[in-house]
Amino acid sequence: MSKSNQSEINDVAWRACDTFRGVVDPSDYKNYILVTLFWKYVSDVWRDHRDRYLAEYAGDTERVQRRLARERFQLPEGCDFTSLYNQRDVADIGQRMNMALEKIEEANKAKLEGVFREVDFNSENKLGETKDRNSRLKNLLQDFNDPRLDLRPSVVGEEDVIGNVYEYLLERFASDAGKKAGEFYTPGQVSTLLARLLAPQKGNTICDPACGSGSLLIQVGRQADERDFALFGQESNGTTHALCRMNMFLHSMDTFSIQWGDTLRNPKLVEHDQLMKFDIVVANPPFSLEKWGYEDAQADPFHRYHRGLPPKSKGDYAFITHMIETAREGTGKVGVIVPHGVLFRGAAEGKIRRKLIEENLLEAVIGLPANLFFGTGIPAAILLFNKGKTHGDVLFIDASREYKEGKNQSILTDEHLQKIVGTFQAFQTVEKYAYRATPQEIADNDFNLNIPRYVDTFEEEAEIDLDAVKTEIATLEEQLAAVRVKMKAHLEELGL
Repeated sequence: MSKSNQSEINDVAWRACDTFRGVVDPSDYKNYILVTLFWKYVSDVWRDHRDRYLAEYAGDTERVQRRLARERFQLPEGCDFTSLYNQRDVADIGQRMNMALEKIEEANKAKLEGVFREVDFNSENKLGETKDRNSRLKNLLQDFNDPRLDLRPSVVGEEDVIGNVYEYLLERFASDAGKKAGEFYTPGQVSTLLARLLAPQKGNTICDPACGSGSLLIQVGRQADERDFALFGQESNGTTHALCRMNMFLHSMDTFSIQWGDTLRNPKLVEHDQLMKFDIVVANPPFSLEKWGYEDAQADPFHRYHRGLPPKSKGDYAFITHMIETAREGTGKVGVIVPHGVLFRGAAEGKIRRKLIEENLLEAVIGLPANLFFGTGIPAAILLFNKGKTHGDVLFIDASREYKEGKNQSILTDEHLQKIVGTFQAFQTVEKYAYRATPQEIADNDFNLNIPRYVDTFEEEAEIDLDAVKTEIATLEEQLAAVRVKMKAHLEELGL
């Protein structure tokens, strides 16, 4: 599959959104589009494999059915995308689409239970009255029946084309979603950066306790060797949880456990009444979440807050603490995106921060450019923790000034990413960019991690040549005098 074809498939899928634009809220129609894409993918793969088996077994339908019964997903008769496309003109097409998805979910209960729960193709509230709704659904089915959106493996090959389409749509939806974007998507450049910094290895277990649509988790998994890894996550939003599970399947990352629920109030990744431990823990949690569960935290059965309770109005350190407690003892690594206030706010947060540093868990603080994330222009930072540190120092990197200007966002190019990762791996001071701080230096700064305290980016202004300035002023005055003479002459000609 060439890049141009990938781009063409992306464009066809994105144009399918035209059916809903202006009449359905983007936060709703993204779910219809992504569910339809998943449905089309499952249907195309089923059709592709069925045709191959029919040819292989010379039309012996019994043997074909036995072989299909071992497929990754089961597709009940009449529930495939093409069957519904052929019924696109019927009066109850929305209800028929719902019934088909219910049957698919039931036939694949272990994998797909609840995946389609948030999408109702027969919703008058979201898709309009019957006539308008039927027209929109017909257009949707026709858009996805475009021959350029043929997702059969025999056509697209073994590359991650379908997963790329899904990611492309998620990013486009995020760019249109305003403040809600951060709830379900982390920009690909930031996901790639975290993946390279954490450097997961073959066989690792990787967890994102605030996984959104799963893009960050998948990118970190991709960094591991030979796809020999297991992905774990938890997401509190039911719709986003469903999108995440579909995202995993579309990237052929079937070794996953994505739970639905509030990580801080009710962690679901538990075994033997203890929090599960992971090799890599990564997240882009909601910034400074107000109602994070402070009222229940003191009686937390998992004792996550033994360093102190985070403030009631800001849940940043609640997520950080949870992540550190779920990292494997002696080897686990943590990478978390945070607002800059986490680096220097005092009171309860200052006490927790001091204990994390004194326990020698913090490895690096990396400042990122402003306007990097969807829905917010504030600059953020990455904190890296390591339970296997062999020294006591902390590396500070100020990467906030190096980026490419985009239309609506700042962009980190591969060159920028490589500089950040290379600097972290070298773990040495780089003038005006990075500083390796000792525990004593951090203590002397009262455990304040504000990056400018460590990385001096001050640039001295060039000396001013006063003689040159005087000469320039004299030249400008001569030019101004000449202009005035000409202006006076023009005015006299006009009799003014």
